[in-house]
Amino acid sequence: MMSWEVGRGFRGDDNGGFMTRVLLIDDDEKLLALLNDYLVEEGFSVRVENDAAGGVVAALSGEYAIVVLDVMMPRLSGLDALRRIRQQSTLPILMLTARGDDVDRITGLELGADDYVAKPCTPRELVARIRAILRRTQTAGPFDPSAGALVSGGLTMWPEQRRAEWLGGPLQLTSTEFSLLEVLLRHVGYPVSKGDLSMRALGRPHARHDRSIDVHLSSIRRKLGTQSDGRSLIQAVHRRGYQLLKE
Repeated sequence: MMSWEVGRGFRGDDNGGFMTRVLLIDDDEKLLALLNDYLVEEGFSVRVENDAAGGVVAALSGEYAIVVLDVMMPRLSGLDALRRIRQQSTLPILMLTARGDDVDRITGLELGADDYVAKPCTPRELVARIRAILRRTQTAGPFDPSAGALVSGGLTMWPEQRRAEWLGGPLQLTSTEFSLLEVLLRHVGYPVSKGDLSMRALGRPHARHDRSIDVHLSSIRRKLGTQSDGRSLIQAVHRRGYQLLKE
């Protein structure tokens, strides 16, 4: 069983002076070594786990900014590991999926993965996707309920603190769900195209046949429930994208 950690400490980089800590969970030792070396060169601190169960424990330690998790793992699958992590944490999770395996990809998103990268992938692509997720999860400091709130009806969001409330209670969202809902809230009452949603919330162009946006928004709809008339607060607009209804 392989597990190691490198690069723990300080660094003057674009992550605010501290090395951002990344947890890699995969049983492919050659790929792990390649990704580890590249991430360290890019200024990240990396821990490697090739056992999903051990990876879950590490992920829930609170020591990491993001997890990169392979779907195909022996004994405990990546999807089961994702499910266990999501029961206790909203830590950003980037899934590694087999190219063309839409079932695992959609299942992972439904279970709360923030995004996915299809294998085989280049280290450069993986780092770009990690940075995109981290950019949208960074907070600006202590929570101030009076600062920079976006409000529509029972929905309130504080983008700088990455906090949201629905009907006066906390709304638990993954980083990607938060970003998507924020975009819709900033354009409440107007449709936003999938292309714009993908660029603004996921940090990448929307690819044809990519259902990521639909799956994430379906999860948000479940968390918001329905209005008194039975409609969802988020509506699909034919050929125009999605719209957050004004309350």
